[in-house]
Amino acid sequence: MALLEVRDLVVGYDQYPVLHGVSFDVEQGECCVLLGLNGAGKTTTVTTVAGMLQPQSGSITFDGKELRKGSPSQRVAGGISLSPEGRRLFPRLTVSQNLKLGAWSRRRDSKTLKRQMDLVRDYFPRLAERENQIAGTLSGGEQQMLAVGRAMMSRPKLLLIDEASLGLSPTVARTVWEVTSRIKADGTTVLMVEQNAGALPFADRALIMEKGTLVYTGVGDELRTVNLREAYLGSGA
Repeated sequence: MALLEVRDLVVGYDQYPVLHGVSFDVEQGECCVLLGLNGAGKTTTVTTVAGMLQPQSGSITFDGKELRKGSPSQRVAGGISLSPEGRRLFPRLTVSQNLKLGAWSRRRDSKTLKRQMDLVRDYFPRLAERENQIAGTLSGGEQQMLAVGRAMMSRPKLLLIDEASLGLSPTVARTVWEVTSRIKADGTTVLMVEQNAGALPFADRALIMEKGTLVYTGVGDELRTVNLREAYLGSGA
């Protein structure tokens, strides 16, 4: 059963089209990776799903309900959370304060907040060690962990992760992807945006985007062949 259904999505900036009739599903309980080169339209896709951009046409259906105009905070309250490209942390606040801000739209009581904080600490023990550290002084990898952890604080049904590996070493990127697999195993559906084909082993299914259209949909194993990766993602993939 599809948790997210995107149909014929057209999105642009100042009348300049970026997405040209994009359609895809993300099934309940899967981890799906959306791959493509820089400028392919990947970030536009997930920010539209997250409510940060409004489509010119097409539809987005989440958990059986069509999403019409609504703010990003309403999407979060409805169960969609985005870990954005560039992390967008509050650099002068502590790790703990950044995490708590991620829960504001769905906070119920102190016990629920503590339970979610404990879950994020379990996913990322490094954040527990840095709890009182100012976010702006963290390493790039730690900041990415914090961005994903903050997105998880709202207890989403669908977690969107935009370019988690950008600027990270292969070892740290793998750590983040491994946690993504744990998040999926715990019941949260995940849609990752990546340029890095190293994310493929951690995904159930792959979508490839090129110039605002989807050019491939299939299981991740099919894309591990060098020829297919190079055809869509370039020789450095």
